[in-house]
Amino acid sequence: MVRDKRGYGFLIKWLIGIGDLFILNLIFFTVYQLTGVYKIEDFNSKIRIIALLLNFCYFFAVYFVPIWIYKPVMYADKVVQRSLSVVAMHAILFFTCLFFLKLDDINQFPMYFILYFYFALFIIFPCWRIFARESLKHYRRTGKNYKRVIIVGAGKNGMNLYAEMKKENDYGFHIYGFFDDNILLKNTLPNYLGMTHEVEDFVLKNSIDEIYCTLPNSKDEKIMRIFNFAEKNMVRFYIIPEFSRYVKRRLTLESIESLPVMAVRIEPLQLAYNQIIKRTFDFFFSFIFLITLFPVLYVILGLLIKISSRGPVIFKQVRTGIYGKDFNCYKFRSMKQNEMADEKQAEKEDPRTTWIGRFLRRSNLDEIPQFYNVLKGDMSVVGPRPHMLKHTELYSTIIDKYMVRHLVKPGITGWAQVNGYRGETKTMEQMEGRVRYDVWYLENWTFLLDLKIIFVTIINMFKGEQNAY
Repeated sequence: MVRDKRGYGFLIKWLIGIGDLFILNLIFFTVYQLTGVYKIEDFNSKIRIIALLLNFCYFFAVYFVPIWIYKPVMYADKVVQRSLSVVAMHAILFFTCLFFLKLDDINQFPMYFILYFYFALFIIFPCWRIFARESLKHYRRTGKNYKRVIIVGAGKNGMNLYAEMKKENDYGFHIYGFFDDNILLKNTLPNYLGMTHEVEDFVLKNSIDEIYCTLPNSKDEKIMRIFNFAEKNMVRFYIIPEFSRYVKRRLTLESIESLPVMAVRIEPLQLAYNQIIKRTFDFFFSFIFLITLFPVLYVILGLLIKISSRGPVIFKQVRTGIYGKDFNCYKFRSMKQNEMADEKQAEKEDPRTTWIGRFLRRSNLDEIPQFYNVLKGDMSVVGPRPHMLKHTELYSTIIDKYMVRHLVKPGITGWAQVNGYRGETKTMEQMEGRVRYDVWYLENWTFLLDLKIIFVTIINMFKGEQNAY
């Protein structure tokens, strides 16, 4: 007789969906009451149609951005990102329906009502999803909604997997123990269950949900036997590749026809829609800044720079950009003209720095002309800081992964800068730290992360930074 392995865990996804709809309708009718649109006679007669259309669009929105918060591992920033993506997709679908369906009865309703609705949804919906995620984690801490798991193979990979699964007790894993043909491990393993030929009986007797196999590739006969058994008995089977022992990062599985290929680095900005989002933001942000605040700052700061020392207001320097391409990077001149400008970093108490230059550097205002670089497309608002050509040539030969940071456009500010790696790098450890943060940004980019970096940078501008000189 075939055993039903679903249990009641699938209900969690449905409960989250019901909660989504409840929040959506609660916001809708709250805005409906607070804005007083119910007093508008023509609009009041169409409210049911509008509410129905908004609920209808939700089902398509979660089709494009599925509910994932019930998965064992998902961090808060990803929950927020996906929540905002659902709201954005919902808005696109709703306005598309209005445009193509040509519902004249609805197209006359006050636009401010729907703008208030989506503004509230953008704020409240991520909060609801975070609350749902935290509630699920609390529920799992009580021992509910867990997956019954065994690990086949007790080598280094198996022990690393066990440590990661046990790191948090709210991931929803109940690890029964290990199977390994080395019986000498019986007294050292957290829970030795037997040899690999005993896996099948144990799985059937204990209703195991998932098998994680960490056996080496040389044991392919054993791997295939357990894999075929898992397929036949509807047990999910996962393989931990051998190279995970020395490649400690998230990987992407791709394929060439039926041949699986592992990409050793995840780069969100390789995706076209992420590039469009980032470039669209860069263009409008830099354009608005350049036509509003920049002319005023240029006149005021330009005058002070001219008073402080002879030379141009704007300092131009060739730096390394995306894919190693050189470009002219612009800054407000903060130093007296000197022959070492293209070779030597600014130092503490640097005699080359002018009195206004010290202020510009502490406040990040010297970087403002780089918004022109952003508008041109040489730079982004957020990204790894571009280095002088001499530094690129030097550090690329002695620091591992240094050139990886050039797989994205350089930025006016960056993840390394808001984490303390701004200004002069006196030691190799400091440069390695900066590179480590830059590569992390490359592999973990989100639009929300960019907004966070911009916000922290603005705060630091008013606070001042010790490393900026």
